[in-house]
Amino acid sequence: MSKILGFLKESWAELKKVVWPSRKQTVRLTLAVLAITFGVAGFTAVLDYLFSQMLNLLVAR
Repeated sequence: MSKILGFLKESWAELKKVVWPSRKQTVRLTLAVLAITFGVAGFTAVLDYLFSQMLNLLVAR
């Protein structure tokens, strides 16, 4: 039981050392992640569409 308590105390001490981002930074970084995610999703959708059209052209012959 003492090992568990020691672990919890050390974990709490480490959490106190963390420099948490400000609300402004959190919002900005979240928006950046969402923008990149939607950008990659859009790019993937366009590639998927193009490849499916090319495959349809090859199969239709």
